[in-house]
Amino acid sequence: MLSAFGAVIPIFALIVAGVAIRRWEILGPGASRELNRFVVFLALPALLFDIMAHASWSSIWQPGFIGAFGLSSAIVFALAVAVRLAAGRPLADAGVDGLNAAYGNTGYIGIPLCLVALGPASQTGAVIATIFTACVLFGGAIVLIEIGLQAEKRIAPLIFKVAKSLLRNPLVAAPAAGALINALGFKIPDQAEVFFKLLGSAASPCALVALGLFFAGGRDRAEEAAPKREAAAAAFLIGLKLIAQPLIAFLLVEKIFALEPVAAKTAVVMAALPTGTGSFMLAEYYRLDAGLTSKVILISTALSAVTIAAYLGFAGR
Repeated sequence: MLSAFGAVIPIFALIVAGVAIRRWEILGPGASRELNRFVVFLALPALLFDIMAHASWSSIWQPGFIGAFGLSSAIVFALAVAVRLAAGRPLADAGVDGLNAAYGNTGYIGIPLCLVALGPASQTGAVIATIFTACVLFGGAIVLIEIGLQAEKRIAPLIFKVAKSLLRNPLVAAPAAGALINALGFKIPDQAEVFFKLLGSAASPCALVALGLFFAGGRDRAEEAAPKREAAAAAFLIGLKLIAQPLIAFLLVEKIFALEPVAAKTAVVMAALPTGTGSFMLAEYYRLDAGLTSKVILISTALSAVTIAAYLGFAGR
């Protein structure tokens, strides 16, 4: 229980720091968007490039783990998108909601939490889950958003426009470039290594501070929203993230994929993580509704300390 609570304290501290510097008017009303643009165009692409450029394919190719975690993420993502579309949500916003329900905070909570709760043997699985979340799930959401924002309805021109937008998107181009360099066996110079690691390490803290800045300036937006409808949507997405996704992962590792105990627990813990800041980054970057997303991130982070601790107790740490 203490490890779960301890892992989320720095998350809240960074969000509170963002709220404080906005309320004290140290940063202006446009700070949230500008800081988020730094994350999207520089910090996060550097992190994704670095992950893919150094991924050891022999160690991360674990079909059982990928199947259990990947399927739990994909099922929840697809379910969230389908339900939100049926509720009248535009495709681009539904893509963000899919991330709200399936995109876990793997880097800032998942990896250190698994290390404390499950030991060093869990780190390979945690890295696999991070790569899948940051590249596959994130990339899928970007595709849906790009399709939803295009006015073109004819198939061939639509595909061309979406492909062109994706190639110009740093969140797609960076991991693709990293994977290419990895596959070709190129060695990145030491100076470039330091550059990517320094820049990439800024992604998560800056995104959390940007989230706090958004919260601090959100009073007028909250008053304009339909509170009951938004509360129901937030509850639905949080339920998918904290309950449905880990439950699906648990059933997959128990009934379908034969994983050894540490890998099985790692898959469930990584599936049970609260919503990460990736969905907020995309919502702000594409100028979509970020109010619901910010609530889901904050509430799911608070509740996850209880739900993850409950699972670890059930699994017999």
